[in-house]
Amino acid sequence: MSSFDDRERAEEAKFAMDEATEFKVMARRNKLLGLWAAELMDLHGADAEAYAKTVVLSDLEEAGDDDVFRKVRGDLDKAGVERTDTRIRDHMAELLPVAREQVMKEAE
Repeated sequence: MSSFDDRERAEEAKFAMDEATEFKVMARRNKLLGLWAAELMDLHGADAEAYAKTVVLSDLEEAGDDDVFRKVRGDLDKAGVERTDTRIRDHMAELLPVAREQVMKEAE
């Protein structure tokens, strides 16, 4: 019975690790998206980093990517930067494997 318990605990630990890793990947993707948007809005240095943090925090509003998308869409509109919804969503998708690779490299 203890080997079953050990296996169950190992599976729970793996699930928790996978969830934590996925959270880090999404946070990194959102930071990269924020830095991209900051560049489009002509923000640099500390201002770009600060803006990227606001994008990361916007993901805590609701499940899924819509909160992040709305944040970036609204900020680009306010800054007069023209990007289609499709381009923003495509860039979000493009940044996901980049973020995953960065997080996995940091974990090594």
